[in-house]
Amino acid sequence: MKRVVSLLSVILMVTFFACESGGGSKSYKVDNPNLREVVVKEVIQTTSYTYLKFKEEDAVYWAAVSRNDDISEGNTYYYDSFMEMKNFPSKELDRTFDNIYFIQTLSDKPFPALKPVTEEQKGSPKAADMEVENISPVEGGTTIAELYNNKTDLAGKTVKIHGQVVKFTAAVMGKNWVHLQDGSGSGENIDITITTADVVKVGDVATFEGKVFLDKDFGYGYAYDILIEDAKLIAVDETRSM
Repeated sequence: MKRVVSLLSVILMVTFFACESGGGSKSYKVDNPNLREVVVKEVIQTTSYTYLKFKEEDAVYWAAVSRNDDISEGNTYYYDSFMEMKNFPSKELDRTFDNIYFIQTLSDKPFPALKPVTEEQKGSPKAADMEVENISPVEGGTTIAELYNNKTDLAGKTVKIHGQVVKFTAAVMGKNWVHLQDGSGSGENIDITITTADVVKVGDVATFEGKVFLDKDFGYGYAYDILIEDAKLIAVDETRSM
């Protein structure tokens, strides 16, 4: 009887450790059920992006992150949030990707699911709660109303826009996205969207300079009648920023 009990104990111990070792590598799924584990098969560096060929179980596909020189072929990485783009053209590579994932956070270690930080948590006002009064344009600048009213004439030209930041989204498709209001716009044309490498916060009164583009459609809800791209932050008015 003692021998039977002893043998049973050994079997239970082997089963326990087998379960621990077999399931341990996937335990992060409990903390982050959306986390995906991939192995990098190829790395292509460009000025703005690092393009990566991933192998995820039996699937092989392309992804991109903001340029990162520390990513190496053969290593394992993890990500959970992405935006899928179809027929995405890369001018630097002279290549169009049939399908590609733009990834916000790529880590060499599993990480828990993060709750998005709200503007209230940052201590910044929400766009819906802000009442942007008339903010005069800087010298040589253009108001948001003028942008919409004269967008055909301004297409392809560089403009200066001065207004208050009502929304800021970082690191989407390798760019930061700023929504600016100056009090001159109305209805659906109340603000202008700007892409930039610079960082501002909601409530800042800032001046940007960038080129006007019309009918930009990045897919998946990122479509704009008018957009100011690759803008440079000229100045932030500390006396008026919230």
